[in-house]
Amino acid sequence: MHRAYKFLLRPTVRQTQALSEMLRDHCSLYNAALQERRDAYRHPSKTSVTYGMQSVQLKDIRAFDPERQGRWSFSSQQATLRRLDKAFAAFFRRVTAGDKPGYPRFRGVNWFDTVDFPKDGDGCRWDSTPHDPVTRVRLQGVGHVRVHQHRAVRGRVKTVSVKREGRQWYVILACDEVPAEPLPATGAVTGIDMGVAHFLTTSEGEHQPNPRHGRRNADALADAQRALKAFPRHRRENRTARHRRAVEKVAKLHRKVRRQRTDHAHKTALAMVRTYDVIAHERLSIANMVRTPKAKPDPDQPGAFLPNGAAAKAGLNRSIHDAGWGVFLGILAHKAESAGRRLIPVDPRNTSRTCPECGHTSGENRPTQQKFECTQCGHTANADQVGALNVAIRAGLVLPDAA
Repeated sequence: MHRAYKFLLRPTVRQTQALSEMLRDHCSLYNAALQERRDAYRHPSKTSVTYGMQSVQLKDIRAFDPERQGRWSFSSQQATLRRLDKAFAAFFRRVTAGDKPGYPRFRGVNWFDTVDFPKDGDGCRWDSTPHDPVTRVRLQGVGHVRVHQHRAVRGRVKTVSVKREGRQWYVILACDEVPAEPLPATGAVTGIDMGVAHFLTTSEGEHQPNPRHGRRNADALADAQRALKAFPRHRRENRTARHRRAVEKVAKLHRKVRRQRTDHAHKTALAMVRTYDVIAHERLSIANMVRTPKAKPDPDQPGAFLPNGAAAKAGLNRSIHDAGWGVFLGILAHKAESAGRRLIPVDPRNTSRTCPECGHTSGENRPTQQKFECTQCGHTANADQVGALNVAIRAGLVLPDAA
């Protein structure tokens, strides 16, 4: 199986400067390659520039500018060009599918934070000696950088990435052939229903509270964003020290919320795989769930629109994003594979509107957010628990009460 490890780097002052220069030069290469593709397309001949053509030019680019481009790893520069090629491939795929195209954009130096090394040992070397208390990673053009390795790396290191987050630097190792760590069988099975009032509810009726990290930090984030917006446009363009501090404060709060959300997802998923052998969950399409409602033109007044509930839907969308269902389900799938557990996704349609006793499906079965009352057989229960029960039933699980 595959696994990624993320460790904090401890670079010196000179190494920090070299890392920043590495990001700057790779960003410059990315933008130059993008400009070449744009110019080729705008040419009357409509010439198509591919990754292979741009990769061949790297040798001449490195020879022409040895101080900036020639000092870095050739394979990492190829990875940067491949990154642009993937952006164009995604652009054409969205055009074909009729989605919003999203043409690749030029990257500012503050918006280019990652450099990839496709192979360990080619421009980089992960050096983790068992008897050496200090772990280092060697990066071409930077040197041996100390790593705060807080856990052992298992498997074979395939790729190495260096990432900047604020003022901190991280190394990310992508490993394969990682051995599984199966947990002892418990004999327990469950279905889970993801929600907003509760983060999740099991078919046994246990509720996991929703921490709402985004809402708890909303006031501090709003204050920081107001302070950032207070800078006049000309001062923002000049990048004053106060403006940079305001930008860093907003980014720091966003990182804090993201880490809190990820930490909660890891702990909750680990508790689930330790308790249950089989877990059934809804196959959620979160991108469709958070779409804004379509406008409703007023037939009586041309150019006017009828209320479509966009404000209420926006609040629900914020709650869904704040809950982080997609992050949790991805982490749960990874931990279940590592622990030897079974994960079953099921169709989520009408799980909270179907009676688990008689099978009657109706929107009137759920009069409130928390209450379920079947209009046919009169069965009453918590609506979230009913959804979890239906998820387990659709997955074919035999629950203890039904055994």
